[in-house]
Amino acid sequence: MIELKGVTKMVGAETHISSVDLRLERGTLNVLLGPTLSGKTSLMRLMAGLDKPTSGTIHFDGKDVTGVAVQKRDVAMVYQQFINYPTMTVYENIASPMRVAGTDKAIIDREVRKAADLLRLTPYLDRAPLSLSGGQQQRTALARAIVKNAGLVLLDEPLANLDYKLREELRAELPRIFAESGTIFVYATTEPSEALLLGGNTATLSKGRITQFGPTIDVYRAPVDLLTAQTFADPPLNTVAVNKLGGRFVLGMGAEIPVPDHLRELADGWYTLAFHPHHLKLEPPSTGAQPLVGRVTITEITGSESFVHLTVQDERWVSLAHGIREFEPDEEISVYVDPRRLLAFDEHGRAASRPAAMAA
Repeated sequence: MIELKGVTKMVGAETHISSVDLRLERGTLNVLLGPTLSGKTSLMRLMAGLDKPTSGTIHFDGKDVTGVAVQKRDVAMVYQQFINYPTMTVYENIASPMRVAGTDKAIIDREVRKAADLLRLTPYLDRAPLSLSGGQQQRTALARAIVKNAGLVLLDEPLANLDYKLREELRAELPRIFAESGTIFVYATTEPSEALLLGGNTATLSKGRITQFGPTIDVYRAPVDLLTAQTFADPPLNTVAVNKLGGRFVLGMGAEIPVPDHLRELADGWYTLAFHPHHLKLEPPSTGAQPLVGRVTITEITGSESFVHLTVQDERWVSLAHGIREFEPDEEISVYVDPRRLLAFDEHGRAASRPAAMAA
């Protein structure tokens, strides 16, 4: 187990990490999710021992390791910019941490070949890393981290530079790889979809602060505040200020959204409603939602999906729809918000209630 207690990291007058309390158990996969400069890499460097916190302590398996150098910690790290030894074969690159540790040759051979088979590197073991594709080189770096059998493995956006197909393949494989080890895995990403695919636990970060930590699907479905909900949304979350009056939410220009059952107990007053783009429909849902009139600004067609950007009640929203949807700029269309999918936040941005049980 690794535990951070009140960890803060200052660089000059700038706060990179702010009062972080975090506890990660052995045998778990933990995602750090946040935009660029949210503090993900800074937090991982503190966990690894590459940097020392300005205040607070870091404990590993009950031992205070706050001032212990990375070389003396049971940790492995894989970066977005993968690092391999160019003069060594793929086999020797993977084997290098075990050779440094003085591991028996037979065990080294067994573990290297096991990791190579897991990451589909067996045909390349005798080749130099620079003769491989970028994806194969990144898998070599991952294999080296796996065979080290460290108690803590830190993966800093390890798939960001790979092509789409390989990225998808490795995303699907990584949970299986993690499940076979008792290691603590920490995986940093800017992509909410990647966090959902990996599962495990997720900590959402904003400006060096952890806004929420828990099982990934729970953080996604029931964010504790608007900032967390926005961090866990790509495309961006749709939001609108409303006044709750009895059984209806009244938007600024007079349009209405019926109050769903899971929000009926809210006191009347002003709230921010939020919902994901795939919950903004171009056809009426079975729940009888009222149509809202929007003016299209642009439509992005990806092939299997279309992102329809529009203005509704002076708010800029986006609808994620299946298939090809073609609209002209400034065209007026009807859109529908499924009330069951609504998140509500109070004037301080705090979650006002849990959403109804729903699929992601």
